[in-house]
Amino acid sequence: MDILIVGSGGREYSIAFALKKDKAVDNIYLAPGNGATSEIATNIDIKDFDKLADFVQKNGIDLTIVGPEAPLVDGIVDVFRKRGLLIFGSTKNASRLEGSKIYMKNFLFKYGIPTASYIQTDDIKTAYDFIGTLSLPIVVKADGLCGGKGVIIANSVDDAKKAAREMLSGKSFGDAGKSIIIEEFLDGYELSVFAICDGKNYKILPAVQDHKRLLDADLGPNTGGMGAYAPTPLIDDKLYKEVEQKVVKPTLKGMQEEGSPYTGVLFIGLMIVHGEPIVLEYNVRFGDPECEVLMPLLKTPASQLFYKAANGSLDSLNIEFYDKYAVAVVMASQNYPYKSSTPSEIIIDDSIHEQLKEAHISFAGVSREDDKLFATGGRVLLSVGLGNSIREARDKAYLQCGQIHFAGKQFRHDIAYQGLEK
Repeated sequence: MDILIVGSGGREYSIAFALKKDKAVDNIYLAPGNGATSEIATNIDIKDFDKLADFVQKNGIDLTIVGPEAPLVDGIVDVFRKRGLLIFGSTKNASRLEGSKIYMKNFLFKYGIPTASYIQTDDIKTAYDFIGTLSLPIVVKADGLCGGKGVIIANSVDDAKKAAREMLSGKSFGDAGKSIIIEEFLDGYELSVFAICDGKNYKILPAVQDHKRLLDADLGPNTGGMGAYAPTPLIDDKLYKEVEQKVVKPTLKGMQEEGSPYTGVLFIGLMIVHGEPIVLEYNVRFGDPECEVLMPLLKTPASQLFYKAANGSLDSLNIEFYDKYAVAVVMASQNYPYKSSTPSEIIIDDSIHEQLKEAHISFAGVSREDDKLFATGGRVLLSVGLGNSIREARDKAYLQCGQIHFAGKQFRHDIAYQGLEK
């Protein structure tokens, strides 16, 4: 089987890394990939959807997997399906679950899926009036895609009004913020649950906990994610069942009723409040860094999971996971998430530790020059450790962090702390 992966980050690297070990997979292509993916696959520099479909047809590629949200929202799945090409991902209409926070919130309300109380508006006075009715903190969200950064948690009324004002004026997020959601803040703990869907059937993956804040102890600004671990002990069989019955099933049923059967990855961002799952958001792709801890736990051949989901036969798949834990620590550039950083060569200590036999690196914001890797992105790479316990996996991930060097590297030192406290 030959497979094309669309994307260039750590998420796409981790998918390719899993497929590389899959005996059913012959060739892997990435469009466009990054400086490190060329070591495990063939990078191709094609962005246009029709030209990419031409490449797939010409080279007899069996399956395309879409990693990031932008091409899904822009309709790559629709383009490929019109040409009879097998592709894993959500259609343009279904991708509105992530592409428009307003559509998503209205969908939740329409189909009785638990979520925070909210209003949607493009009027500053309406925004101010609703802000005045809420207890602190207050959540303000831009409607469109903002690379995971379009959510402001304001700790004062003035800050909430400022966030609303700057979004609606276009100052914060351009057109993505010209319409906004304002909602109540939910006090609980966050979980990420992923369901692989084929339009009718689904498979729920082990729950993941992400760490959004830049600094230890969940301080500092929100980021795209500074680390993750799975499976988390913060969910049990009862809560999984609640998520399945109250969220996953009504979501898939609702999408069918909307005329957009859901295919691909359904990423459900949850807040657990008094033991009940409340939906914060949907995403239509794997999270990053969540994908980097889920892929190494997957015992079922990755090609089968993606292929059967893409061709509508997920019900015939018996999905299995290793009885292990995975921890991923994001190593970011010096100025992340505030501004870009000067490119820096990445040096990896090749001394062998016995513990690092179950550790690997998923590369993200890197480029290659003269056979050297350089840190060129905000989130540069992820150090991933596997173990028989969360602590063992975490220790391996951090041991490997100590062997990776580039100027200005920064990372959190407490990834998986809530799992260890459980």
